Amino acid sequence: MKSETDAVVIEQFADALWMERGLSNNTLQAYQSDLRKLAAWLLAERSRQLLSARREDLLEYLADQSRKGRKPRSTARLLSCLRQFYQHALREGWAKTDPSARIDAPKLGRPLPKSLSEGAVEALLQAPPTGELESFRDRVMLEVLYATGLRVSELVGLRLNQVSINQGLVRVIGKGNKERLVPLGEEALNWLVQFLKGPRQELLDNRLCPDLFPTRRGAGMTRQAFWYRLKKHALTAGIDPDSLSPHTLRHAFATHLLDHGADLRVVQMLLGHSDLSTTQIYTHIARERLKTLHEKHHPRG
Repeated sequence: MKSETDAVVIEQFADALWMERGLSNNTLQAYQSDLRKLAAWLLAERSRQLLSARREDLLEYLADQSRKGRKPRSTARLLSCLRQFYQHALREGWAKTDPSARIDAPKLGRPLPKSLSEGAVEALLQAPPTGELESFRDRVMLEVLYATGLRVSELVGLRLNQVSINQGLVRVIGKGNKERLVPLGEEALNWLVQFLKGPRQELLDNRLCPDLFPTRRGAGMTRQAFWYRLKKHALTAGIDPDSLSPHTLRHAFATHLLDHGADLRVVQMLLGHSDLSTTQIYTHIARERLKTLHEKHHPRG
C-alpha cells in the first residue's frame, strides 16, 4: 500500500464501508469529502499523505477546522470518520499505528428543543380560519397536538378507533409500537366533537375513511402536508416559521406542564419517553424561563 495514493485508499475505504455496513450514498460521500479535505491539508501543510499522518497533524487540523467555524457536533462527526478510516487502515495492514486513537471528541452540549410561549401558542391555535373546512380540521389538529404532546407522526396517524370521546382519551401507538393513553383535555375534546359532528364528513364528501384527520382526497394527511399547513398558520399568527420545528407544540406541551407544576414522571408518561433522562431536558427550559422572569421582574434581578 506504500505506493497507493490518497485517492485510492479513500475509495477503497468507502467501498469497504458500503460492503460491511451498507451505509447510504450520502454518508459515504460525506466521509470521502472529509478525507479528501484532510488529505489536501496534510499535503499542503505537512507534505504528508493520509497513511503517514501523525497524532499532532490531526490535532492541528481539527484545531484549524474549529478556528474556521466548524461546530463541535460537526467536528465530532469528522473525528468519527477519521477513527473509522485509520482503524480500517490498521486492519488492512496499510498503517502500523492509529493517529486518531488518543484524540478526545469535543464535548457536545445537548441542544434545547424549540418551544413557544403560552401567548404564542394561543395565537397559533387561533390562526386557522375555522369557517373553512380544511382550516377547521387544522384548528382541531393543533388543539389535539398541544393538548396531548403527540409526535406529528402520531397525530397524522390517528385512527377513529383510537379516540374515546366518552372517556376523553386518545390511545396512541408510539415508537416501538408501544401504546399509551393520553387525556385530551376539555378544550381539545370540544373541538374534536365539533369536527366529528359535521366538518369531517363534509371533507370526505360522505366517503369512508379510518383516519381521524382526513384530507379532501379521502385519505389521511402526511407529515409533510401538516408541516406545510403549520408554517402557513404560523405566518398568520405572526410567528416566524423558521423558528418552528415539527415538534414545537410537543415541546410547548411539556414545557408548559412543567411550568405549571406537573410532575416530571407524569410528563414522561404522557410523552411516551421510555427513559426519564429524555424528559429531563424540559426542566432546563423551565429553569431558563424562571431565570428570565426573575431578571425581568425582581427589583434586584
